[in-house]
Amino acid sequence: MDRMGKTQQFKVDMLLPDNTAQLINMFAAKHPVFCRPQFFGRIAVYVGVHHADLNISRSDYEGLQDGGLAGMLWTYVWSAIGFGFIIVSISEMASMAPTSGGQYHWVSEFASPRYQKFLSYVTGWMSVLAWQAGTASGSFLTGTIIQGLISVRDPNYDPTGWQGTLFVFAMILIAFFFNIYGAGFMARMQNVLLATHVLCWLVVVVTLWVLAPLQPAEAVFTKFENFGGWSSMGLTVMVGQLAAIYGCLSCDATAHMSEEIKDAGRYVPIAITWSYFANAILALVVLITMLFATPSVEDSLNDDTGFPFIYVFKQATNTAGVNGLTAIILIPVIISNILFNASTARQTFSFARDRGLPFSNWIAKVDEKRKLPVNSIILSCIISALLSLINIGSETAFNAIVSLNVAALMFSYSISMSCLIWRKIFHPHTLPPARWGLGRYGLAVNIIGWLYVLFALFWSFWPESTPVTTETFNWNVVIFVAVFLVSLVMYVVQGRHHYDGPVTEVKRCEEL
Repeated sequence: MDRMGKTQQFKVDMLLPDNTAQLINMFAAKHPVFCRPQFFGRIAVYVGVHHADLNISRSDYEGLQDGGLAGMLWTYVWSAIGFGFIIVSISEMASMAPTSGGQYHWVSEFASPRYQKFLSYVTGWMSVLAWQAGTASGSFLTGTIIQGLISVRDPNYDPTGWQGTLFVFAMILIAFFFNIYGAGFMARMQNVLLATHVLCWLVVVVTLWVLAPLQPAEAVFTKFENFGGWSSMGLTVMVGQLAAIYGCLSCDATAHMSEEIKDAGRYVPIAITWSYFANAILALVVLITMLFATPSVEDSLNDDTGFPFIYVFKQATNTAGVNGLTAIILIPVIISNILFNASTARQTFSFARDRGLPFSNWIAKVDEKRKLPVNSIILSCIISALLSLINIGSETAFNAIVSLNVAALMFSYSISMSCLIWRKIFHPHTLPPARWGLGRYGLAVNIIGWLYVLFALFWSFWPESTPVTTETFNWNVVIFVAVFLVSLVMYVVQGRHHYDGPVTEVKRCEEL
């Protein structure tokens, strides 16, 4: 535990390209590490492509309901800016300590030695929850979009929650089979993902500007609307920003693949930052296009498909066109879900490897034949399936899963960033070297990002409309609090006896 002394007592060799493999091999002496060089040598570039533009188009219901056209636009603008400070802070930490553990590992590295064990343990639990909820939200969206397409082809079709859940199960199975049996094709899938992403963006933007009836600029930039029943327009817009926040999430996925990327301390931060800012610009263009092409916010919210973006496609094209436009969105989204599941499984594997979860030995087991964390992949798929069951009894299932994703991820960000800020202020000379840094403005950037994290965390617990009933209640708060309490109980019962924190393993690696 001397790692957090007044001086830097050991090097972080994984930051140096010549020593990356050496450190991973030393770490593997204590814990298994899996590697597929032909795949992971390229994944740093493409996994970071988190499709903010597609996420915005798929999840815009809450933003339009609570804020209208202008509300959706401006909440995305300030969310993208706020997340920019978060992303560069995460990139800085990923350069200092590239590891699949991500936030809980950084907390262990940067927190006070007195509190690092407890804080890292709780952060690990909430980070696992965040990524599991994120995986579930992607499968949920994809499955229910397919259900919406059935409504387009058959106006008499009456979609039900249990049918939507079955479609979600199908998407989860696709991710399961590709991550286990199709891992060797992942590199090619990334190339397909990048190509279809760009193609999808071009086709959607050009089609809507040419064929859709367009709103005047005044309506898009200045017309705020309240369909959620809130008491004031300001409160409405604050609640509606969840859709914009969701569009900015998960671009740190590359960080959770760090142990399988060559020279991760250099290339992981580059992949995270460039993919985020590139996608933020693409998303803004798509969002403005969608808003101009929405003739009626109220009609889009009441559309039979349940997706305002499909309503927009219906106004611009015929049924065949709607199917085609939606299909070219679904293809990259399904591939993205598969890659997202891969990152989630690695994050869960890493925390189990450090003995942070129940049944850690089983979860952290690596398949000797495939060199993959098969058990953590299976667990991630099971959790996604269980979360999708909310759809059977709740009208706002997607909002609950997205809110859970946001809340848990913001919590893990807040703890890791606060520990980094603390160490920069009180013990800056003990920070590990970074090959990608923020220079003299780093501390200010970290603080701004941390304040935005707290802001987003607060609003993630709100329901999307009022009055609140059991059907419209945001069940995120129940799941979040339950998992948080379970993590505290597990720390007392198990964690304080068996969990030491990754920083102790880093020290052992240095001593080998």
